[in-house]
Amino acid sequence: MSTMITVQFERELWELFRPFYQRPDEALREVAVLELYRRREISSGKAAELLGMERFEFVHYAGRLGIPFFDLDEDELIAEVRQAVGE
Repeated sequence: MSTMITVQFERELWELFRPFYQRPDEALREVAVLELYRRREISSGKAAELLGMERFEFVHYAGRLGIPFFDLDEDELIAEVRQAVGE
């Protein structure tokens, strides 16, 4: 199922955005998915699915853009390590 949405940009923003992409609709989709992933609203698997990539390919791509795969605070890291060692 697909829903058509119209988005309006100020000309200045559009002119900054447009030269980088042949297909602006695909670029907007990519930006939205990357931002949702960065905010931890969706998983790397879901983000990969939405962009038509394999999960590893997406994680690598996001990392090149400065979006880390592991982004844990100290408490989260300790909990993950404890779970991994069976504590």
